[in-house]
Amino acid sequence: MDNHFNICVIDDDDIYQFTITKILSSIKMNKKILLFSDGEEALDFMIDNLYSDSELPDVIFLDINMPIMDGFQFMEEYVKLKPKLNKEITIYMVSSSVDPVDIAKAKSISDISDYIIKPIKVKQLKAIMADLQENSN
Repeated sequence: MDNHFNICVIDDDDIYQFTITKILSSIKMNKKILLFSDGEEALDFMIDNLYSDSELPDVIFLDINMPIMDGFQFMEEYVKLKPKLNKEITIYMVSSSVDPVDIAKAKSISDISDYIIKPIKVKQLKAIMADLQENSN
């Protein structure tokens, strides 16, 4: 079965967005990559597509430190939005922060699958996408 995946990257770093897009593009799977520079943009997109599962992301790679709405603020709003969603979304917090407070805070949020310290490695990203494909069948 050829499943289609929507991959959402929420990060204000243009270089990181470019890099992760290149890596994701090299992975052989049917996908659409959604890029947002802050949590508010991504949240607005999700609200606009609340009842359109085919548009909503399957996986989100979320940065912590961003202008307007940071990763933790996004998660606060996502938790409120989640009961309205008909789709299971996997969220990875991806940050350059090695601050134990940030890591502990991310791990305390049950909707965050894992905390990944940047730069995300190609092997790591491929493993995440392989798991996503495997769990969708």
